[in-house]
Amino acid sequence: MATSLLRRTSIIHNARRFKFPSSWCLSELLTQHFPIDNAVNENAIHRVSKGVSFYSQVASGGGLPSSMRGAVFWEKGKPLSIEEFHIPRPKAGEVLVKTKGCGVCRSDLHVIKDENPFSSPCVLGHEITGEVVEHGPLTDNKTKERLPIGSRVVGSFHMPCGTCFYCSKGHDDLCEQFFAYNKAKGTLYDGETRLFLRSSGKPVYMYCMGGLAEYCVVLANALAVLPNLLPYTESAILGCAVFTAYGAMTHAAKVRPGDSVAVIGTGGVGSSCLQIARAFGAFEIIAVDIQDDKLDQAKTFGATHTVNAAREDPVGKIMEITGGKGVDVAVEALGKPQTFSQCTQSVKDGGKAVMIGLTQAGAVGQIEINRLVRRKIKIIGSYGGRARQDLPKLVRLAETGVFNLSNTVSRRYNFEEVDKAFADLNQGKIVGRAVIEIR
Repeated sequence: MATSLLRRTSIIHNARRFKFPSSWCLSELLTQHFPIDNAVNENAIHRVSKGVSFYSQVASGGGLPSSMRGAVFWEKGKPLSIEEFHIPRPKAGEVLVKTKGCGVCRSDLHVIKDENPFSSPCVLGHEITGEVVEHGPLTDNKTKERLPIGSRVVGSFHMPCGTCFYCSKGHDDLCEQFFAYNKAKGTLYDGETRLFLRSSGKPVYMYCMGGLAEYCVVLANALAVLPNLLPYTESAILGCAVFTAYGAMTHAAKVRPGDSVAVIGTGGVGSSCLQIARAFGAFEIIAVDIQDDKLDQAKTFGATHTVNAAREDPVGKIMEITGGKGVDVAVEALGKPQTFSQCTQSVKDGGKAVMIGLTQAGAVGQIEINRLVRRKIKIIGSYGGRARQDLPKLVRLAETGVFNLSNTVSRRYNFEEVDKAFADLNQGKIVGRAVIEIR
């Protein structure tokens, strides 16, 4: 057995040296020459493909399972399916997280409905909590000290590289690597995914970190420590719903005490905007939606006025509430051309219309040009916060009770119900935010 082990190690090191094109080549080689232990072969293949020698794993005794489950999106019209994967392995600057909770977000639904095309097959899920179980090789000591093995963490959907032109200026939300690799190709920033099916070794793409899985690889820059006081399930929404709202209200809208704010669309992100507007001292906070149950809940999040756009003209009603002036800040959190237009019409002269709702690729919003020019209307797009500086602040807001996580999360699903969760979201059955619990 020892001789066989050493021969396997030699083959693996040669495979790494000569860069075999894919893990299935190595799988076939090991299986042909060493059929005695397929489980060891499989684990060796996976370790080598991630840059860690099989020998070092044997010597250390491992510690991680050889496989995990993940929810795969294959194509439009086909349900998500739970598949077996090799355990993903982090590289330098990356962290392997044992996932505890993952939010159910409309951005994922856009992919499922093929409204925002993305590489497939892929694992969705981009707002997560979990436990750090491994650092990638060559990860710096500062990161290891900040995120030690066993630490509780929350991850943002924005995963800044930390070194590109925008990241170097503190604009993590515009990270060039994130858009060039993850959003455009479904990979991390070396151009490779970390997800491989156990049955075939075939690669599966990653939507952000691919959080709808029992383990996921996250850039360390996208993680913040989660205090013991905050529960895994509810805290998952800090990474997108709250993160997106905070970025919009802080960096785009720059909400100040005494401002009037309208939020159009009061789902998970919109309801988070209401809470943050209240925390920032907004005076009038107007919630607009078409569902009475969402509007009733909006009052608990800080809305001083509610408007049901199915029964009333939202622009006219906002003007009435504000004495004909409009609001200082209007936020569009739904992603529809109609609500885009309503948002721009709802702001006062010199006001800010902030767009955070994603929609179908190619959709166009319209605005009256003369009013835009003459009345100095500001239209601002906002796509999340800035992970390295904002995520720790959001954790503190939740920890001190300024932001109410438990009221925002209205539904919980187990991992096997992932397809049902997105069906419910599509049918408007989720008030606030839902979270998949992964144990």
